[in-house]
Amino acid sequence: MELLADIRHWLALGLIVAAMPFFLAGTVGLLRFPDTLTRIHAVTKADNVGLGLLVAGLILRNWSPAVSAELLLIWVLVLSAGATAGHLVGATARRDQEQTHATGNKT
Repeated sequence: MELLADIRHWLALGLIVAAMPFFLAGTVGLLRFPDTLTRIHAVTKADNVGLGLLVAGLILRNWSPAVSAELLLIWVLVLSAGATAGHLVGATARRDQEQTHATGNKT
């Protein structure tokens, strides 16, 4: 039984550590990419994968059905909120780019 707990512990730690580069990549993409649409893409994709790995690691670490359900619910809500916010910001940015292109105004 102790071996199973050790395996769970190290697997959880590995998943949590594996999530860190995704969060870092999303942050770097947000700061370095030139336009709004590529920034949104970098942040939403990297953060959703990073959060999924983090939630999986925390579920393995805690091993409680109630906490696992809460973590999964939080992950699903963040996925849907990120997709919705990304769509709204992207649509607004695209509309502004089209208006700028049509009028020639760069204000």
